[in-house]
Amino acid sequence: MNSLDYFLPDLALAHPSWRAVLRQALEAIHVTYPNYFSELTHAQFLPTQHRLFAAFSIPLAEVKFVLVGEGPYPRDLSATGYCFMDGAVNEIWSNEKNAGLSKAVNRATSLRNFIKMLLLADGRLSNEDTGIGALAPIAQQFRASPEHFVQTMSQLQENFLRQGFLMLNASLVFRNHVAPSIDAKVWQVFLEVILKALSSQKNKPALILWGKIADRLATVPNVSDFEIIASEHPYNLSFIQNAEMHQLFAALKLLYR
Repeated sequence: MNSLDYFLPDLALAHPSWRAVLRQALEAIHVTYPNYFSELTHAQFLPTQHRLFAAFSIPLAEVKFVLVGEGPYPRDLSATGYCFMDGAVNEIWSNEKNAGLSKAVNRATSLRNFIKMLLLADGRLSNEDTGIGALAPIAQQFRASPEHFVQTMSQLQENFLRQGFLMLNASLVFRNHVAPSIDAKVWQVFLEVILKALSSQKNKPALILWGKIADRLATVPNVSDFEIIASEHPYNLSFIQNAEMHQLFAALKLLYR
């Protein structure tokens, strides 16, 4: 088995409509960077458990948004193959009376800022106060109505997928000894093939770019076919008050069941 074939089992988690495109995208990397897959097979990288293409679980024709972050979380349990979906987080809201977000969410800076942005976009928080005092009554309300509001990360992910999000990263792998920007340069070749396939769809998705590494995709071929919505990465505190993100996510109601 050659080094490229090593990654073919990962296609099993992808929807069948994507598999030919993913093979083509892998071949594009192999042609441009012939030694890359050989390097990966002899190194430790995330995600594990054949989750490399897990984000391609929704049919190609149903993609409405392409969300691109930087790279997988640098922890095995956290790296699920989906951009921004931290597998180490379960409950979103704290069970403590005077607390807002769960300890796991609070430890994940990007996720914490993203949840606060959603609440601000929904009119539940104000620009002037996004602290624990403002979050605590919201968390209590949400916990008391699990039939109306999402409680867990898996439910939030279901909402993302239901809205047609293809949740990618600029680099599909994380390696401890390699800067994410370097791996992202290689995977840009892969993403160009993905975007080309999406550009041939009748209803082209919007391209959402989070952070400087993801923003490189704004210059690749076929990208002019998409509406591009770019912002700072959610690990920046300013993301919470980003007006473009408010406008995009307010209508999607991702925190509602």
